[in-house]
Amino acid sequence: MLKHKILYQKITPEEYLEGEAQQEFRHEYVGGEILAMTGSSIPHNDITINFLIALRSHIRQRGCRINVPDVKVQAPKNNRYFYPDLVITCNTDDLKSRKFIQHPTVIVEVLSPSTEGYDHGDKFKYYRQILSLQEYVLVDSGSISVEIYQRGEGKMWLYSAYTEGESGGSGGRPRSELSCSEAKRVLASLHE
Repeated sequence: MLKHKILYQKITPEEYLEGEAQQEFRHEYVGGEILAMTGSSIPHNDITINFLIALRSHIRQRGCRINVPDVKVQAPKNNRYFYPDLVITCNTDDLKSRKFIQHPTVIVEVLSPSTEGYDHGDKFKYYRQILSLQEYVLVDSGSISVEIYQRGEGKMWLYSAYTEGESGGSGGRPRSELSCSEAKRVLASLHE
C-alpha cells in the first residue's frame, strides 16, 4: 500500500490514537509523524485474503489470533503504530485487546512497488524491536516470491526465500509458527 507522509506538526501517541479512532482512512504513526495509507491493488488484497483463509483455522486451533490490515500493531516505546497486512499473536493480553496488538509473533507484509523499499528497510528495523516477533514475512504481489525472516539467537535473523516451483523445506530453521507442510501449502496458495 502506498504511504504518504502528511506534513503536520509532530503529535503525541495519545493524540494519534484519539484522532485515528475518528478517521475514515488509516494512518501509521512513526515518532510523531503520521503516514497516510492508500488502498491496495487487487492482487495485494487477494494475497492477504488467501493468507488469512489458509491460516485461520490452524491459528485459532492453537489459541492464537490472526488479523488483517485494519488492526494496528504497537511497536516498542509507544511511539510507532503500524497496520501490517496480516498479524498473528498468541499473547493473552492481545487476545483480549480491542485497540491494538502489542505482542505479535508473525507479521506479514504484501509488497507493492511503492512500499517494497520501506518494508525491507525502516519498517523491518522497527519490527525487529518487537521482542515477541518471531517471523516477518514479505510476499511480492507482482511475482510468486516470498521472503521469510525468522528470529535467531541475539540480534540474528535467519533469511529464507521461496519462488515459484521451490519446495520451501525447513532447512534446519528454528521452529516456525507454521509447520513445514503448512508453510508449503500456504505458499502454494497465495497467488491463486
